[in-house]
Amino acid sequence: MSTLLRHLPVLPIVLPLISGALLLFLPQTRTVLRSSIALLTTLAQVAIAAYLVYRLIYPQPGLLEHGVEVYALGGWIAPYGIVLVVDRLSALMLALNAAIALPVLVYSLASWDRIGVHYHSMLQFLLMGLNGAFLTGDLFNLFVFFEILLSASYGLLLHGSNSVRVKAGLHYVAVNLTGSLIFLIGVALIYGVAGTLNMADLGVQWAAMAPNDRSLFEAGVGILGIAFLIKAGIWPLNFWLPTTYTAASPPVAAMFAIMTKVGVYSLLRMGSLLAVPETPAPFAGPWLFYGTVATMWFGIVGMLAAKQLTRLVAFSVIASSGTLLAVVALGVTSAIAPVLLYLIASVPAGTAFFLIAGMTERLRVNAVTETMAPQPTTYTAFMAGEPHEVGDNELDEVGVAIPAALAFLGMAFVSCTVLTTGLPPLVGFIAKFSMISALLGAAMDQSSMDAWLLIVSLLAAGFAGLFAFTKRGMRSFWSTGATTPRLRFIEAMPVAFLILLSVAMTVLAGPVMSYLDLAAEWLHEPSFYIRAVLPTREVLP
Repeated sequence: MSTLLRHLPVLPIVLPLISGALLLFLPQTRTVLRSSIALLTTLAQVAIAAYLVYRLIYPQPGLLEHGVEVYALGGWIAPYGIVLVVDRLSALMLALNAAIALPVLVYSLASWDRIGVHYHSMLQFLLMGLNGAFLTGDLFNLFVFFEILLSASYGLLLHGSNSVRVKAGLHYVAVNLTGSLIFLIGVALIYGVAGTLNMADLGVQWAAMAPNDRSLFEAGVGILGIAFLIKAGIWPLNFWLPTTYTAASPPVAAMFAIMTKVGVYSLLRMGSLLAVPETPAPFAGPWLFYGTVATMWFGIVGMLAAKQLTRLVAFSVIASSGTLLAVVALGVTSAIAPVLLYLIASVPAGTAFFLIAGMTERLRVNAVTETMAPQPTTYTAFMAGEPHEVGDNELDEVGVAIPAALAFLGMAFVSCTVLTTGLPPLVGFIAKFSMISALLGAAMDQSSMDAWLLIVSLLAAGFAGLFAFTKRGMRSFWSTGATTPRLRFIEAMPVAFLILLSVAMTVLAGPVMSYLDLAAEWLHEPSFYIRAVLPTREVLP
């Protein structure tokens, strides 16, 4: 049994790979079989991620007892072999990814998986790329997993193709191919100087690098950071994001909510490993702080100007990415754990909001009271090469309609608004309050104007989101002429699950913060991570 448990770190990559490949060979007509395989694979990923987090909370002898587990593929040890690393941060991201993938998949079973081909395969490959990006211990394989998840996202974005999605998809592909090229250039420069791409080994070599080599290394890391910032949706590199998220179908946009956080995770991980005392970190600096604050204000303006719910949620995702990286860039140590709490609170809220947007589009409002043009992307698709409109009969094939549908949508909308804007009593408020409290301490102790600027930006983002979402909700649910949409349990359950997950994090805020405090401590002390990956290498404190 212990031998099997030691192979758990690789299963979040292997399982979706095998499942996605198998689903490619099954006929599209085998709907139940395809859905069952995808559902079982995703459930297995949820169970594995949950168990890895559990092992970190209650370590067993020989298994994650030091807070990290290194899995050497093929038995080749680092830095020469490929390693997967499970620590508190990567396990947290695995669990978050699985927790949103399951409700998104269930929601898709209502109809979205049938408006095009190979939906389940592409979703599994996307999960494989995300899991691999969170687990990998070297930069080259981080690039590989980035390309896997991006390739899958290209297909998912164009799933149920129409002119709007194709246009947005071309922009999305062009931007991300450019980002991949920038990523490769940065990796090549780093490898040319350091002779390794293992993240832990780079942390060791960076501390003792000669001045001449350090300049070229910093240039490579800076170029790599630009690629990460493109993935994180930082202004002005995020012009593609609102249109892309608006054009995607609701479950695809919901799954995309975590993709910007891959860039945030990568910056956190590399920034931690390259943090050497009395040495400026390549990822740090005023340019990053002011760029992320500008991202927050870009999101604020976008939320106030948005007329579609999906576009409004997309700008809130941008504002959340800017919030996360702005606090990290400011370098307030006590704010890192609240940042992680805000991360795991904002992703389920954004995911649920995109799913709600797909359901609220069925509200029929007359042209006199509703000035927003209907989104032309959600219900129009191509099936077997012919234009296909998803009608009421097809929507009723899976599940049954729920009673009081409008009341459910309204309550779900209010709950997601509270989570996204940081209003009490849910976990979003706890996260924002903790961040502002830590920033106030830094502002008072260090007389930092940057800390005050970030506090004002955080409060402005909350008020702007509250105003924009309230206005959008009133127009959707209180407008004269709206009719009750038909919703099925299979659509309502995923949204209810994500909201209940946020409620559970609120109730268990104490234990959750204890876990996040330990994760933040590891980010502040990267020598633990480096010693686990390179046990024979001397590491500077």
